[in-house]
Amino acid sequence: MKTLQIIFITIAALAGCTKSPAGVMQTSNMTDTTKESSYTYLALGDSYTIGEAVPQAQSFPYQLTAALNLANDPTNNPTIIATTGWTSQNLIDAIAASNIHEKTYDFVTLLIGVNDQYQGISQSTYSANFSTLLNEAIAFAKGDTSRVFVLSIPDYGVTPFANGQDSVIGPEIDQFNAINLAISTKAKVHYLNITPISREAATNPALIAPDGLHPSAAMYELWIAQLAPMVEARLKQN
Repeated sequence: MKTLQIIFITIAALAGCTKSPAGVMQTSNMTDTTKESSYTYLALGDSYTIGEAVPQAQSFPYQLTAALNLANDPTNNPTIIATTGWTSQNLIDAIAASNIHEKTYDFVTLLIGVNDQYQGISQSTYSANFSTLLNEAIAFAKGDTSRVFVLSIPDYGVTPFANGQDSVIGPEIDQFNAINLAISTKAKVHYLNITPISREAATNPALIAPDGLHPSAAMYELWIAQLAPMVEARLKQN
């Protein structure tokens, strides 16, 4: 997604499999709209968060920010810690190497795990790492679980890149999502299951980016149609 590497496509095109240097924080190339009266947003993840293969403005964090601003919930451009190819451990390392430890945000999104599945990392390791990341997300959200929004892992098994391996990839993605759902539910954070939307790409090629792997802007828009109302409802409680 942008100035980073390509997620799962390491073997051939799964950029998500190539490991990126930890500690990379993506900063916005767009005009700085930071205002003290606006909401602050931290997005944690991998290629799905930075929007690999689509313009930055069409990534889901930027589409979310735009939707909130249209809803009269003024929100600054997101702070994004994400790189194509990152596993949950890569994200942990990147947060540790970042300069945001003393900062908090009005809300946080977390979407991580596809590269754990792709690289064959054990589910027990993913479970432990996801728990660590979720606790960090809650801390960044001022310790308020209602300010944290976890998104499920999309199913790339339906994309051309998967080369017909959907019967193997899909069930494994479901297993990893069962882990992050259970941990999220226990922590009482918001959870948005966007995996069914990702599977619509099996019959709707317009939902896949030109690289044949990542979501298109149109798919991210479908995510935001569900995510934005959840975030708006929380922000209006302030």
